[in-house]
Amino acid sequence: MQGAIARVCLVVVAAILNHPLLFPNENTTIPEQDDELLTRMKEHQEKLEAEHKRLELEISQTETALTGDQDSYSWYFWSSLCLVIFFTIEVCRQDMIPTEMPDPMEDEDGDSSAEYLSAKTVVLDKGVLSNFCKTRFHPFIHESGRVREFIEGFADDLLEALRSVCDRESDLEVEDFVGIGSMFESWRVSKPPTCDLIVPFAPPRSFRFQFQLWCDPSTEIPLDLQGCGRIKLIKPGGNGTDCLCASTNLGDDMLCLLHSRNECGKLEEDNLVELLCAKNTSYLSKDQIMTWFQISVSKAWGHISHKYDFELGFRNLDFPGALKIRFRSGKTVVLNITPAVQFEDTDAYLISHFPSDISNSSDTHWKLSLTVYEKNLLKHLAKQLPTNSCHVHCLQIVSFLHKKQTALTGRSAFSNYHIKTALLHLLLSKCPAMWQPQNLDHRLRDLLGFLQQSLEEKRLYHVVVGNPRIPAEILVPKIICTAEPINLFRPLVLQRHVYAKMEEHFQEMVRNTSVLVQEYTPHLSNGYVRH
Repeated sequence: MQGAIARVCLVVVAAILNHPLLFPNENTTIPEQDDELLTRMKEHQEKLEAEHKRLELEISQTETALTGDQDSYSWYFWSSLCLVIFFTIEVCRQDMIPTEMPDPMEDEDGDSSAEYLSAKTVVLDKGVLSNFCKTRFHPFIHESGRVREFIEGFADDLLEALRSVCDRESDLEVEDFVGIGSMFESWRVSKPPTCDLIVPFAPPRSFRFQFQLWCDPSTEIPLDLQGCGRIKLIKPGGNGTDCLCASTNLGDDMLCLLHSRNECGKLEEDNLVELLCAKNTSYLSKDQIMTWFQISVSKAWGHISHKYDFELGFRNLDFPGALKIRFRSGKTVVLNITPAVQFEDTDAYLISHFPSDISNSSDTHWKLSLTVYEKNLLKHLAKQLPTNSCHVHCLQIVSFLHKKQTALTGRSAFSNYHIKTALLHLLLSKCPAMWQPQNLDHRLRDLLGFLQQSLEEKRLYHVVVGNPRIPAEILVPKIICTAEPINLFRPLVLQRHVYAKMEEHFQEMVRNTSVLVQEYTPHLSNGYVRH
């Protein structure tokens, strides 16, 4: 009996010493070991159950040879004590593991998050940050106004020339541009100035567009294409209501006055569909539209180039709207003109691509751009903030760090759009008084911390889609308000190497934050900034 009790004690001690929570691996955190803990606990539990059964059998055989109740009571006491000890271990294990929401993305790909240097440990001096913003961003204020004025005039002239080279009967109709991005939202961070324009186009006369968004219950779009939609080109009479001649036999002696050249017109319609749509479909093709756009822009520039004393060239043939203006002085202006289709009568646009996008989605799935609503949201929230609030400087500093880190380690999927999205989430969740100018260092850490947490959790939700915090004054369409939130990181998580590079890029950026800010801040000499 004494030997059996000793064995039970030995099993208990071994279980405690081998418990994975008692001596965790070095340089790891408990949340990263959840799966390993569960596996090891199950193995220990199976071994202990087997040992327990063996001991019960041995003790039951021993009890038949022993007399007295004292030994029997001792066995029950030690058995109960074992159960209490194991129960205590399990309770402590659950208490020590943080009760955060499980990450569905982590379950899908089976990878755990990379180990992070906490953004809260970044050392940021208020004086250095203030000097950094004054010398790095303030000079852009007046220059950006002049650049915007020039670009708006040039874009109007270029689009008017583009309309003149297009056939109004058989070509897409070009509408007025919409300015978006840092230049038009007043948070430009670097040279050369970059201007982003959305140029909507309407269907040819007698045609119309039909939209199929991912959030429409009747539309089947893969999960990795959330936030996208398809655009169907509907021919005249395509729904049978435009003209009766499409569905009625008029006879040989009657002629439709609207479609007197029916056969010729039908051939032209078929040719137009073939020109603009994906093969064997009636859905607009991004590749076909971009080809049409590049040819049209080249023709339009040929008509007006004699009026300007600069060169206009294409920066990237894969994105025909990526232009660069080069003056004789050597100065340049980057101009991104993105073709788009206005979604019904709203400020939402289905665009061919985002300037910072590196993914290759389906040729017929267009990305939904809500940048106009985001710009309006930023303006609306800014009106509630204190004078000279620090929110713009937070956005500029992190965008600047991202640009410099990209120059050091190469391009990744991380973008300024992710930074702006994170800032808007913080503006919606924090009290306006917290954005006082003297709180720049705290809010900057908050922004870096929010991005870091989002990367760890593999979740960064679109700030407009399905967000109940959006003020009613922004007038977001109901179909967007009621849609399920979109995780902007989801398509990237499905590409493990892309997401891993993005995580590494951000982690290096956090490590280099203090060094980069110090390096690009002019030193002070006798209280004056040295330029």
